[in-house]
Amino acid sequence: MANTSIFRNIASTGNADICTISCWFKRGTLGAEQALFGGWRSSTTRFQVRFQSSDNIDVEWGYSSSWYSLVTNRKFRDPSAWMHLVLAIDSTQGTPANRAKLYINGVQETSFSTENYMPQNNDTLMTTSGDEMIVGGANSSASSGAGNHSNWFKGEQSHFQFVDGLQLAPTEFGETDSTSGIWKIKTTAYATPGTNGFFLTMEDSTNMDLDSSSNSLTFTTEGTLTSTKDNPSNNFATMNSLDNYWFGGTFTNGNTTTASPSSTYAMCTSTLGMASGKYYAEAKLSAGYPQLKFGITCKPAWAANETMAFSGSTCYSGSNGALVLDGVTTVGWGSNFAVGDIIGIAVDLDNNRIYFSVNGTWQNSANPSSGTGSETIVSASSTSTGNYFFSWSDNHGSAGSTMQYNFGNGYFGTTAITSAGTNASGNGDFEYDVPTGFTALCTKGINS
Repeated sequence: MANTSIFRNIASTGNADICTISCWFKRGTLGAEQALFGGWRSSTTRFQVRFQSSDNIDVEWGYSSSWYSLVTNRKFRDPSAWMHLVLAIDSTQGTPANRAKLYINGVQETSFSTENYMPQNNDTLMTTSGDEMIVGGANSSASSGAGNHSNWFKGEQSHFQFVDGLQLAPTEFGETDSTSGIWKIKTTAYATPGTNGFFLTMEDSTNMDLDSSSNSLTFTTEGTLTSTKDNPSNNFATMNSLDNYWFGGTFTNGNTTTASPSSTYAMCTSTLGMASGKYYAEAKLSAGYPQLKFGITCKPAWAANETMAFSGSTCYSGSNGALVLDGVTTVGWGSNFAVGDIIGIAVDLDNNRIYFSVNGTWQNSANPSSGTGSETIVSASSTSTGNYFFSWSDNHGSAGSTMQYNFGNGYFGTTAITSAGTNASGNGDFEYDVPTGFTALCTKGINS
């Protein structure tokens, strides 16, 4: 979700002192204040859980302009992974540290730069009649249309649960995988949500604010809410906003849209890498100039400022239809592409082959499904990182460009694909047919 808040006005007072919130999230834009959720009574009496501009998590209560806050020492700057946050509140507790317990991926946070707990027996500001509960924002009075949405969460959220009247452990919402040791989601609703409890899975693209709890509460969505195949059970690649040394550009729409600056060379890479297997992705030049390249690279952006500038990279250039393979350019290898065109890329790391398409037509008379017409690339095991990453570079130097990527979410920016192609692997939605044997770059795709 991006530039969105889901909110409801509390109609009936529940337990004013005790509640639990469980939220799965994946960060997009870093280095900016953004609220995951909050409660609103007035500008001076409100609650929020937010990322500070320093990327620390801040849990904050305000009571008639008296402020209480928990700020983590840890910074949360990983745009590649889904994370799980649980905040368990019981203001009746005599020990301050027991009044609010914050957990990330099942582990309680105990190190805070600011540790000032809410007063004993104070209202949580989320369960009293007349309050407003907000998911994806905090500092607003959205029901009146006069909200301040500058701190909307710019990333993805999933399986948001609110339990009214119970202070619960994170094991009610997640568990440790017995094989990998990774914290993973429990997708079922908590059985007794309480008076104001709800469960937003955000899985139904036609009804994203549907409450799947037994309460079936009604919500209102404000802003642009985009559905995604990316979820806590299947993490998809995005572009990596941390690999931004040379790029210096902007990342939006959950890091699936990048805009390069107008006065420098630029390069950025995907969050997930590929060492073996067969993967497919699409990108659309939505604005700017076709003097750019889309392909794969074995190096991070800080290592070089252009994808074509070093070996271990293979790219397709729009301005002259050139293939750039390990630093060697073949002009006229394929068709030129322009603004609005969709570039497909199929990477076969089992046979060290690569294929490019323009608007569904494979270049160089290639056929990835049969393995013909391909170009040979260096084995990932021979690269400096042991992985290839999807990569884009803009070498115009005097004018920026905007690229929108579809790693399987079925969108270019916030616009849905026109018509989904076939995809035998079942991982993701793409504009054009996914070649036989290829899959999206996601955790299920990698594990398959």
